Amino acid sequence: MIKTIGIFLIAAVILWIEVPSLLEKKYKKELFVFLILLAIGVGLSITLFVFEKTIPNPFDLLTIIFKPLNDFLSLFLK
Repeated sequence: MIKTIGIFLIAAVILWIEVPSLLEKKYKKELFVFLILLAIGVGLSITLFVFEKTIPNPFDLLTIIFKPLNDFLSLFLK
């Protein structure tokens, strides 16, 4: 519970620092993207630190996709 509160407090500080300048400059699209990325980051942080679940490595997905292609091409390039 303490870790969750800490993560939310850090996110609140980041919002407190960044959002006023984005609103002042009228950067609505940038603010929207910023909020989405911050929400994703907070969600991943809670998953990682509070629930102690592992987050898959994006490189594993690339390996799954390109390994068959690599094997196929290696047949012709030998």
